[in-house]
Amino acid sequence: MAESWPAGGFANAERSFAAAAERHLDEVYGYLLYLTGDATVAEDLTGETFERAFRRWRRFDPRRGSAKTWLCELARSTALDHFRSERRRRRREESAGGWEREAGESRFGEGLSPELEDGLRRLSAGEREVIALRVLLDLDDAAAARLLGISKTACSTRFSRALSKLEAFVKGEVHV
Repeated sequence: MAESWPAGGFANAERSFAAAAERHLDEVYGYLLYLTGDATVAEDLTGETFERAFRRWRRFDPRRGSAKTWLCELARSTALDHFRSERRRRRREESAGGWEREAGESRFGEGLSPELEDGLRRLSAGEREVIALRVLLDLDDAAAARLLGISKTACSTRFSRALSKLEAFVKGEVHV
C-alpha cells in the first residue's frame, strides 16, 4: 500500500520537514546530549535521528502530537538502539580481554557551573532524560510521559525526584 504525501505534494512535505528539522535541531541535540552525556555521541545520534525522520516524515501525524515530540520519540529510539549496540560491543570486547572503559569528560551544555555539570554527570541516564524532556525541551507532563511510555503521575514523580537528587548533588549534600 503506497503512502500518500500531504496536500501540495512532495515539495510541500519536504519544506515542512526542513522547517521542523531547522526549528527542533538544537532541542533534539540537547536532549540526546543529556541522555548520553557525550557531545560526540549526541552529534552522531542527532544526525541519525534526522535521517530516520526524513525517511519517515510521511508517517508524521500532527493530530497525534507535535513535531518536537515526534522527533524526540525518534531520538529516544535511536539512542536506545545505540545503547544496546554499545552494550553488545562491550561484551564482545570484554570477552576478547584487555578492554578497559575510558572515562571521558562529558559536557551537557555551555554556561553550566562545574557543580551543575558534575551533578548532571552523577545522575542516571533516566534521571537526566526526564530533566532534559521537562526543562531543556519544555515538554509538559503529558508529552514527556507519552515519550517515556509512563503515566503523567509517574513522570511528574520521576522528574521531582531527579531534580531533588540533582539539587542535593549541586549543594554537596550527597557523596556517592
